[in-house]
Amino acid sequence: MVSQLKPLSLSSGPTIVRHPLLQTVEGTVQVFTALHRNFFTNVMVQALRIADQGKAVLIVQFLKGGIHQGPDHPMQLGQNLDWIRCDMPRCIHDALVSADEKQAIQDLWLHTQSLVAKGRYGLVVLDELSLAVNYGLIPTEEVVEFIQQRPPQVDVILTGPDMPESLTAVADQVTEFRRNLLP
Repeated sequence: MVSQLKPLSLSSGPTIVRHPLLQTVEGTVQVFTALHRNFFTNVMVQALRIADQGKAVLIVQFLKGGIHQGPDHPMQLGQNLDWIRCDMPRCIHDALVSADEKQAIQDLWLHTQSLVAKGRYGLVVLDELSLAVNYGLIPTEEVVEFIQQRPPQVDVILTGPDMPESLTAVADQVTEFRRNLLP
């Protein structure tokens, strides 16, 4: 049996046909929120599991400090998980922040946007982002724009209490944790 290939006619321009299984799967936006400030253990477990499966993960903690980390000194946990905290001497617990702390949060936010735009990470966890927004440290509009402009394959998880409605509106999934106090 003889196969014969027919040359493409370039007069109408090249046509690229992509196999349907090779399409990029669009990433999702998930929100995990609660009435109280909470450490979302299940989010961290999910991040660790995804990193273990070979996908690059970035965890950003905007209101945690105290370990002299910041954008210039990320922690790398394993081969696929980068963890960044703010470069400030303490953890933020309310809207009272110094000018240096506000600048440290802004620097981390800009650094996060830059890293995500490069497309290296498959999952980005923005821990306690709702508090940073509610304290006036990161503008809500910038977060919405960030979500809309991220590379299409990037999954994003936003955590924190009292998540602004404009952020839950752009989410694909919203999970609210509540305490069920039985009598």
